[in-house]
Amino acid sequence: MVDGAFAPRPDTGSEPLSPGQLLGHPGLLRAWRAVAGEKLGLGRPLWQAEVATAIGRSRGWYQNLENGARPKIDKTVLDSLAKVLLLGRDEHQALVLALMDGALTTIPDSFGNATVRRDLQMMLDQQLPNPAYLTDRVWNIIGYNAAMAALWPWVTRPGANLIRWAMLSDEARFQYVDWQHHATEYIKLLRFASTRYPHDADLSKLITDVKADPLCGRLWDTDIAAVSESRDGHLFQMLLPSMSNQPIEVISHVLFPAALPGARAVIITWAGTDEDTDAAHVTGQPTTRVEERAPAPWPDQLPFTAPEPTASPRLTATPTEAVDLAGPHAVPLPRLGALLGGNDCHLVLDPDAGTVIRSTRHADGQWDFSEISAAALLQLLPAKAPAGDTLAEYKLLLRAALPENPAAAACACDTQLQEARDRVEALAQVRRELLAGLGTSRTA
Repeated sequence: MVDGAFAPRPDTGSEPLSPGQLLGHPGLLRAWRAVAGEKLGLGRPLWQAEVATAIGRSRGWYQNLENGARPKIDKTVLDSLAKVLLLGRDEHQALVLALMDGALTTIPDSFGNATVRRDLQMMLDQQLPNPAYLTDRVWNIIGYNAAMAALWPWVTRPGANLIRWAMLSDEARFQYVDWQHHATEYIKLLRFASTRYPHDADLSKLITDVKADPLCGRLWDTDIAAVSESRDGHLFQMLLPSMSNQPIEVISHVLFPAALPGARAVIITWAGTDEDTDAAHVTGQPTTRVEERAPAPWPDQLPFTAPEPTASPRLTATPTEAVDLAGPHAVPLPRLGALLGGNDCHLVLDPDAGTVIRSTRHADGQWDFSEISAAALLQLLPAKAPAGDTLAEYKLLLRAALPENPAAAACACDTQLQEARDRVEALAQVRRELLAGLGTSRTA
């Protein structure tokens, strides 16, 4: 075998490739060896013999390592290998995980522990007005607060997954400024995860689906040596429909809850505006300037209603229990719930409080729920005009979003109706201008 040649892919028959087989330590070592040669200005990859000599092993020993062998390696050899390959922190960690065949699997998974999930949901709710969400080891959304749901409604959809949304949806490709940069960063996260969970079937399916997308597949093959454990501290820009599609600048902060191994809690803070922000900051490159910035508050006008500080958070309940939580005058809204999430979403209106209890069933069959204002829920519903029984539920929701006093509610209706008329008239004017321009271009 020539130096650095790839070993044959194992014959897996009809079985899907595991994350370890999709990438694995042989591919990483070869890629890192090539990058090290570029960094050293050699005009070629480091030779296997050069790496072997530097770490005090034979060329045959190192060649076997690149061919898939997994010998017992002590910390000194691992550190020497990371040094000669010029690996950074995340690459060094990925090397350790890959050669250990992934992270320890003896740590109990507390995903189904109601107490753990309740406490983590409380932590998310207490981040308001900052959006915050929680993902499992393969980026399934398993928790979020009201701000996250209002600014990024996709998190409320059954089966919501951060990587799938960010990389495969047209919505994300519009919202991320410089989407390809972000897609490259998410690919780095997937590569790192493949070293931590080399036998995870859900991760394998996620990686396979991402690579199957033509554009993502090309990005995946661009730099196969790059890995990243998290996107903590990244500064980036997005265009959100709920904020008039004006660029907003935010910073993501990533926490790893000790009580839920593999999970990530992400808090998004408003970075404000900075005329001196250069391209490196906008594309999310870590800099010391981000750390030096004073925290900036979110704008005063946000598309959600934060709960009162003294409110007691309601965090876990089945749909039946949610009816009890909504009080003595609870009104189920089954048709509106189906519009939002089919059989996995149940809504119960508490008309006395003007709020809605929303129960959501996750992939593991567990139910959790959140309390959202009637006005905020109206913003999440599809724009299609309701009819029949759905219209009756929609009117109940509209009434709950208005002041309790009938006269004040009628005045609020007048204000909203005038705003709607003004918007319709503006749209009509734009349409007439477009048609007039179209007629001019045809006769030109």
